Amino acid sequence: MNVAKTVEIEKTGTKNRKKRHLWLKIIGGILGALVLFMGITFVVNVISNGVEKKKIESYGQYVNVDGKKMNVLIQGSGEQTIVLLPGQGTPSPALDFKLLIDELSPDYKVVAIEPFGYGLSDETRKERTTENIVSEVHEAVQQLGIDRYVLMGHSITGLYGVSYVNTYPDEVIAFVGIDSSVPNQPGMDVKLPLKSMQFLQESGLMRLIKKVSGDPYESLAFDEHTKEQMNLISNQVTSNRTMIDELKHLGSNFKNAEKLTYPHDLPVLLFVQSNNEDNKMWIPLHEEQVKQSAQGKMIPMEGSHYLHHTKFKEIAGEFKAYMKQIQ
Repeated sequence: MNVAKTVEIEKTGTKNRKKRHLWLKIIGGILGALVLFMGITFVVNVISNGVEKKKIESYGQYVNVDGKKMNVLIQGSGEQTIVLLPGQGTPSPALDFKLLIDELSPDYKVVAIEPFGYGLSDETRKERTTENIVSEVHEAVQQLGIDRYVLMGHSITGLYGVSYVNTYPDEVIAFVGIDSSVPNQPGMDVKLPLKSMQFLQESGLMRLIKKVSGDPYESLAFDEHTKEQMNLISNQVTSNRTMIDELKHLGSNFKNAEKLTYPHDLPVLLFVQSNNEDNKMWIPLHEEQVKQSAQGKMIPMEGSHYLHHTKFKEIAGEFKAYMKQIQ
């Protein structure tokens, strides 16, 4: 091999080593920046959680359930009682229902229950099966000395509620669903990225995502103080271990309830989102449900899944009219 060729090979090798070294420095810099970013995000989240926790104002009262504290908000003093239950993952149920509660409480005693893991209630390590959730809610109702009531709820309450009314048929006067789940609705066996959801929350990335996404309550009729409190509580409880376990049991809870129906003699009123583009069977599924009741009625409403955020006046008005009809 001649000298010129040897020199050329050495130059090429030197260039390649320099390129590799440059790329390693770039990759190392990116990884270092990412680690620093994640570290800052985590620390900011921990500090913010500590500061924000002190800003959360208590509301309602605690009842002792299974040796833990469950938060309950009671408003109004009407002769009839409404027990109000949230949709899955609602951070602060009592505040989330505030607009509707304000409309109902002049005529009814409204009891908004925050299940374990929600709002100001304790978390629990007990599995989030329908049986356990229903039992805990019922224990809270018993602790409050309530023996006859309307069961009303949003979303996932449609799943837990059909089990509840069959378990305690002598207590529930009527069931009212606000875009409530149907036990046999399709697609509930999907595997959710639970570990990723928990990582986003614990790492502080969820806080950052929410920050850049804007205020979800901005265009709604809540007062500014309530909006602030809901955001503070959301940062504390979203994707906590109790909520994650509830999502873990979502598929099996639906599977176990797919053949459950409302008792024929139980009045059932369902407010249903009429513009659900993701599930074309949403209206037909609820139409089948109301047929299970001798006094079943479905009222379609255009809006988001959280109908009680924008249609609270209409829901309250239709509910009061319905209760007069069945009495």
